[in-house]
Amino acid sequence: MRLQVLGCGDAFGSGGRFHTCFHVDASEDSPGGFLIDCGASSLIAIRRFGVEPNRIHTVFLTHLHGDHFGGLPWLILDGQLVSGRTQPLTVVGPPGTAERLPAAMEVLFPGSSTAERRFRVVVEEMEAGRPVETGGVRATAYAMRHPSGAPAHALRIEAADKVVSYTGDTEWVEDIVSVGHGADLLIAEGYTVERPVKFHLDWATLKRRLPEIGPKRLMLTHMSPEMIAHPPDGYIAAEDGLVVTF
Repeated sequence: MRLQVLGCGDAFGSGGRFHTCFHVDASEDSPGGFLIDCGASSLIAIRRFGVEPNRIHTVFLTHLHGDHFGGLPWLILDGQLVSGRTQPLTVVGPPGTAERLPAAMEVLFPGSSTAERRFRVVVEEMEAGRPVETGGVRATAYAMRHPSGAPAHALRIEAADKVVSYTGDTEWVEDIVSVGHGADLLIAEGYTVERPVKFHLDWATLKRRLPEIGPKRLMLTHMSPEMIAHPPDGYIAAEDGLVVTF
């Protein structure tokens, strides 16, 4: 499995980084794959790092903040007006996605949510604890603690006999152990080194619990300036464009 970090910044672009977006190819022989989150700047990152948008079959969303789902209107409009998409695009997100996505499109580009297209946008809402399977990928959501006007989830995604897990944005909750347990790659928020910030995860707290989680590899993302400046210790520090193969 090949994962490329298209964006790993926080909501404020700390370090000049794009908003959260990870591109995953389950097979190097058949490029395409899916996205985990699609923050507001994601189409720019897709272009910069040479990802073919029409080959993205699914977007899995952790929560409905703009730096995690706000790029979808541009991805959809690109398929309609620029890239000539014909294949369906599936969006899998928490309850509320089916309402918030067209609302976001109407705020940004009035009339865009109901425009005629040559492809379908299929929205599937997922409940915590109820796996969803689409495009050969199985995703399970776990409830996290990060208010966004809709449930916030961590995701455990299985494809091609590999597991990639992502906490999304959250303060520590016990289900993080289940989300990342034994994962081939756990992507975790590491917002601060040890300073507590409500609804966000600090490295010191996560590090204490790592023996229980036991991921094969760990990547920290969504870092504040203080965390970006912190020398990596036992984890991969996410950077825009970084590729991890596992």
